[in-house]
Amino acid sequence: MAVASFATLLAGAAQAAEQQHGLSGEKASFPPFDPTHFASNLFWLAITFAVLYWLMSTVALPRLGAILEERADTIGRDLDHATQMQGKAEEMAQAYEKALAEARKNAQGIAQTARETGAKASDAQRHATEAELAAKLAQAEATIAKTKTEAMTNVRGLGSDIAVAIVEKLTGQAPSASEASAAVDQALSRG
Repeated sequence: MAVASFATLLAGAAQAAEQQHGLSGEKASFPPFDPTHFASNLFWLAITFAVLYWLMSTVALPRLGAILEERADTIGRDLDHATQMQGKAEEMAQAYEKALAEARKNAQGIAQTARETGAKASDAQRHATEAELAAKLAQAEATIAKTKTEAMTNVRGLGSDIAVAIVEKLTGQAPSASEASAAVDQALSRG
């Protein structure tokens, strides 16, 4: 039903258009290309162009210009701020490098001082130990010399007793103690 009424409506519109243009059997031309409408089309084109030109020049283009200028200002401010921040970052990096170099220098100084202090303490300990060992060595040498002297005295006495016993065993007569001591001294001085 709706389709039938729509088709009837279209047919009625087509007949009305034919009657209006007076082209009962001819085809109607496209209105913008119809020479009878050129004057009114040009008039409305000029009015529309003038209105659009006025709107663009007074409303749209100033707004676009302001937006572009604002963007350029914002970009310029951001670039200036970035340049300042880069300068600050470079200054901070230089300060950091300087502080790091000073810390390394201080650490090397502390390490050198510690080495020198350790070396001095080690040398002092070594000297003290050497002095202590030298004192003990001197004491030991004195003890050895004393023991050697005592042993030699005992060797003379023991040598004299042994010489007396040997001579008595071999000859049957015992020499005097002074003769035996003289013979032992003579034998010790050769040897």
